[in-house]
Amino acid sequence: MRYTARAHFEHGHAGRIGVLLANLGTPDEPTPEALRRYLREFLWDPRVVEFPRPLWWLILNGIILNMRPRRSAEAYAKVWTEEGSPLLVHSRAQAEGLQGRLETAFTGPVRVALGMRYGSPSIASALETLRDAGVERLIVLPLYPQYSGSTTGSIFDAVADVMKGWRWVPELRFINHYHDDPAYIAAMAARIRAHWTEHGRGKHLLLSFHGVPKRYLRAGDPYHCHCHKTARLLAEALELDDDEWTVGFQSRFGREEWLKPYVDGLLKSWPKKGRRDIDVFCPGFAADCLETLEEIAMQNRDLFLASGGERYTYVPALNDQPEHMDALVALLLRHAGGWPETDPARDEETLNAAAQESRQRATGMGAEA
Repeated sequence: MRYTARAHFEHGHAGRIGVLLANLGTPDEPTPEALRRYLREFLWDPRVVEFPRPLWWLILNGIILNMRPRRSAEAYAKVWTEEGSPLLVHSRAQAEGLQGRLETAFTGPVRVALGMRYGSPSIASALETLRDAGVERLIVLPLYPQYSGSTTGSIFDAVADVMKGWRWVPELRFINHYHDDPAYIAAMAARIRAHWTEHGRGKHLLLSFHGVPKRYLRAGDPYHCHCHKTARLLAEALELDDDEWTVGFQSRFGREEWLKPYVDGLLKSWPKKGRRDIDVFCPGFAADCLETLEEIAMQNRDLFLASGGERYTYVPALNDQPEHMDALVALLLRHAGGWPETDPARDEETLNAAAQESRQRATGMGAEA
């Protein structure tokens, strides 16, 4: 193993706390070529598609990457903005919002960096940024409230792949879920109530989560349970009766059975049963992206209305709403407990003085200045 040279211990350095804010990722542009690159990286991850590698290589490269990129590019083009992909735009705003808040919340220096599991900016580049900033204590926050091996687990893999080449590895804390965090639940409830105040309230609330194959649940993945607990707590916060809300799962891929009920199936059948006025919210998406803006707000709206529905409203994701940012800050502070930056008796001047004393002692014993 060859270790990278920059990641070494420095005497007299007032180490700072770092936050790696991680999400799924996005193509660089809404073109078939960019989608082919993105999908190749995404769908080749063994955490995402648990299938024998040789056979999956043939399916992916022989069929999927010859058919899906063009369709996906057309979908991305519908939601693309002047600033780029919605997910990247919102994620950058979240990182900036957290940076400002954490500079006040912590008593020592802090640096936030954004990394995407697939595409740019990569997790590797984000970790390099944090390392170059002198981060000695690191919290990894995947923006997946509900844990799944295919999402949160894959973020861990990517972080480990980078750090196994570092000689000096920072103290590491990894947040693997926050599906039942009270502040997160409260932020979602506030988002939905604000939407109802501005746009009116539907007669039924559909809580749509991204789907995964059902065999992942059977293999021990807690995602299904996390989704249902999130939904139950959110419904309680909104004071909804049991017949006023439903959980569904979207975005399935392939022919095998995924978690049910399928959102598109619900939307197609509900108007025939008299349920024609609904709101839709996606509690598992921390930022609006292709799956919320094109699939839920466009495709599924058209499906519902074509099936006889009368009113369909999508409630936007939390994005960089103040309540969301405050909830994430509280989550990070809790996970940073015990680190010097959470000690109210310490400040940056104290940390720097201690660092200089350490440098003097070290150089006195022969260390390089």
